Amino acid sequence: MPETSPAKIAEIYRYPVKGLTPEQLTRAELKPGQTLLADRRYAIENGPSGFDPVMPKWLAKPHFLMLMRDEWLAGLRTHYDDASQVLTIRRNGEVAAQGNLATAEGRAAIESFFATAFAGQIKGPPKLLESPGHSFSDVARKVVSIINLASVRAIEDIVGAPVNPLRFRANLYVEGWPAWHEFDLLDRTLSIGDVRLKVVKRIVRCAAVNVDPDTAQRDLAIPPALQRRFGHGDCGIYAEVVTGGTIAAGDTIAAEQAALL
Repeated sequence: MPETSPAKIAEIYRYPVKGLTPEQLTRAELKPGQTLLADRRYAIENGPSGFDPVMPKWLAKPHFLMLMRDEWLAGLRTHYDDASQVLTIRRNGEVAAQGNLATAEGRAAIESFFATAFAGQIKGPPKLLESPGHSFSDVARKVVSIINLASVRAIEDIVGAPVNPLRFRANLYVEGWPAWHEFDLLDRTLSIGDVRLKVVKRIVRCAAVNVDPDTAQRDLAIPPALQRRFGHGDCGIYAEVVTGGTIAAGDTIAAEQAALL
């Protein structure tokens, strides 16, 4: 399908702690083979997982607190400060916990909040995990996730209800592609100025997208609706950074005719 008009990056987000609040960015520095800065840098272990920060290996998301199972996470509002490494958690508008994630005391403060406030909703002792350079992504590869906003509007028609794009927890939200055009970009290279990203995979959606990020209610059934309409539950694409640089909201994003070798 040809591109009918220049597509642009509408919004950029990162997710410093897996399952917690998205943080909007006006611009982002991308490095080859890496995620956005601090994207899924941390995760909260939901009972012992065997994760070794000295020799980190990818683990599936059920080992951690995450929206597919723990929709109540969406009721929290969190912010991570890169400079201080402080995570602040707000609940019902009030600061409920705060801690420097570079210190044992700071991590303990965050862990204690989850252990106390959600004792009946977690499987085991919560533990804040990190390993330098590791990303607790849903996939083992270090990727940038991309959502086509026209596809989100098409899903609204399918489910017969408004769909907040933040349900899909993407890094880049793109405006200007026709609905589902992103699936035609598999194995192609996207250019954003001097930055190049290779599209490597379609994103299979899980029950996390059924959770409203504003109300923390599980109020839709998006993957089953996609299965009924298309025979799959996919929405969005993953891309790997090939050539780094700075991107910003409003930048044009285009598919090159030939992939980089």
